[in-house]
Amino acid sequence: MAGGGFLLIIVAFAFLYFVLVRPQKRRQLQQQRLLDEIRVGDEIVTAGGLLGEIREVHDDEVLVRIAPDLDVRVARRAIAGITPREDEEDAGELEPAPEPEESGPTPGT
Repeated sequence: MAGGGFLLIIVAFAFLYFVLVRPQKRRQLQQQRLLDEIRVGDEIVTAGGLLGEIREVHDDEVLVRIAPDLDVRVARRAIAGITPREDEEDAGELEPAPEPEESGPTPGT
């Protein structure tokens, strides 16, 4: 019976690893990859909800323009995401299908 209890503990640790630890590591790697990919000119959103354009990139912080002639220093780790540019959003939209042209009166009308 002592072996069954030990096996239960092993299964519980494995469950916790796959449910808690692995997804957290994946999120951390994804966030680090995002922070490594930021460039001058990217539109970003911070963890506090500020939207702006990156003007300068330094080791631990970035300079973000949040309004005309208003730049703020933001810690890199406070960047929550990169927002798509307006021209990229427009390119992804499908054009509406053209209306079929009528070629005269339809039979039976």
